[in-house]
Amino acid sequence: MSSLAIKHGAINLGQGFPNFDGPDFVKEAAIQAIKDGKNQYARGYGVPDFNSAIAARFKKDTGLVIDPEKEVTVTSGCTEAIAATILGLINPGDEVILFAPFYDSYEATLSMAGAKIKGITLRPPDFAVPIDELRSTISKNTRAILLNTPHNPTGKMFTREELNTIASLCIENDVLVFSDEVYDKLAFEMDHISMASLPGMYERTVTMNSLGKTFSLTGWKIGWAIAPPHLTWGVRQAHSFLTFATSTPMQSAAAVALRAPDSYYVELKRDYMEKKAILVEGLKEVGFKVFPSSGTYFVVVDHTPFGLENDIAFCEYLIKEVGVVAIPTSVFYLNPEEGKNLVRFTFCKDEETLRSAVERMKEKLKKK
Repeated sequence: MSSLAIKHGAINLGQGFPNFDGPDFVKEAAIQAIKDGKNQYARGYGVPDFNSAIAARFKKDTGLVIDPEKEVTVTSGCTEAIAATILGLINPGDEVILFAPFYDSYEATLSMAGAKIKGITLRPPDFAVPIDELRSTISKNTRAILLNTPHNPTGKMFTREELNTIASLCIENDVLVFSDEVYDKLAFEMDHISMASLPGMYERTVTMNSLGKTFSLTGWKIGWAIAPPHLTWGVRQAHSFLTFATSTPMQSAAAVALRAPDSYYVELKRDYMEKKAILVEGLKEVGFKVFPSSGTYFVVVDHTPFGLENDIAFCEYLIKEVGVVAIPTSVFYLNPEEGKNLVRFTFCKDEETLRSAVERMKEKLKKK
């Protein structure tokens, strides 16, 4: 979709990368680290100061005290944290539960590990967890549940009630949780709850996160996995043979970023809420059915009022005839049919870009 956007001169509200830059104080720290000669391989599981900064932020966010040396592994983006976790802790034939729609690397990496994937679909309008279906799917054969909150692509945030139910089922059936929390600081409608912070869950949870979304530095690819030592062991075994180590100067700068004052996060949230309002109101005025998004910088809509047969046909039409890019959501499902009526837009763009995209759609997109 991004390459089609370039070809057709379309405004890209598809791929989730900001079109504005990260904060100067973090970029300056990276420049300084390079000048200071921090340019050789880092220690495999992370630069000590960065591991400490991750542990300190985790304590601030969850109240949990962790050992930065034994329970934190720095990875090349959260996508590598996901891969190291799955490849390090899942054996061929292990059963893993996945909530659809999902970030596409989950299914791919589970396939690489030879996992047996069990899908549970979250459905509009609120994408709530179908608890009865989860109860009947989880069993003593389940090795892990892969969770993402706030959730890409829907913007759903798992409620405390949902997380408590998932936690009790995991404890009862001795199941691990791999929790992707990269959008934890982009939580708008409710407070983010980290699965590891629930009673009895830290010892069976790998919490994965990254710098890119929170600091608009997606190209740096700095991520991490937090887990108790017996799970960290598996994550590190795989990480050693995936990338071995992550960019040294960027880790020094990332440590500075994670020590940012709370005011940074308050401002980030306020900025994104303004952007979100522009896009959501605009999409409603254009005629989409817009589903509520509580977190992330994504919003999912129903495109069917415009009369195209499925999400891919709609997105191609939107690019070529209207000049705006969205992402077809069928790629986020085990059964593509389930996503054929939905498309995803992102609002991690400057306000002028968002307004221009809305204007194009108002002008050229007509209900059938």
